[in-house]
Amino acid sequence: MKQEFLNSEGSRIIYDLIKVIHDNKQYLSDIDGAIGDGDHGINMNKGFSICEQKLKSDPGDLTHSLEILSEVLMKDIGGSMGPLYGMFFAAVADACRGKRIIDSKVFGKMLADGKESIVEIGSAKVGDKTLLDTLAPAVEAFNNSVENGNNFIQSVEDMNKAAIKGRDSTKNMIAKLGRASRLGKRSIGVIDAGAASCCLILESMADTIEKILE
Repeated sequence: MKQEFLNSEGSRIIYDLIKVIHDNKQYLSDIDGAIGDGDHGINMNKGFSICEQKLKSDPGDLTHSLEILSEVLMKDIGGSMGPLYGMFFAAVADACRGKRIIDSKVFGKMLADGKESIVEIGSAKVGDKTLLDTLAPAVEAFNNSVENGNNFIQSVEDMNKAAIKGRDSTKNMIAKLGRASRLGKRSIGVIDAGAASCCLILESMADTIEKILE
């Protein structure tokens, strides 16, 4: 079992991510429609589909693919989530730029830098019913797993479990930001759409990394 993969192999992560978002566009919009605008899945799918078209004419390694995705999300889709995810993927790309090999330490930094980019540009914190409720515990779980001596696959599996638990935790939270915050206690009972899409992204990354390493 490998403990690292080539940056040149890693573009597969983005192609698989594009498919996951496409397959779940209705699910994400349905969740968003319960307490938000109902367009999260549509907007995400639009951005990831544009990215797919750009990569067909301009393919590259993982860093390059992340950069293309980041640019598209920041420029070509509406709503608040485009810039947030655009900054996230830009930071993730920066963390692996110039790295020929992606191991668990590099990937851990990619995740941590991505999370910090979200924290820096927004006012959200854990407990506000946002994507951070998925992302923050997932990043912490991955890096704790690596520090505890677990291999790459075990660490992404630990990340996965934490992401799912974080996503589900938003169901019982009161939304503190965005349109849903206007609902107050009426926002309880629905998973946050950003937390759901973030979980899909992390689950997809974990699944592809496992396949590459096996």
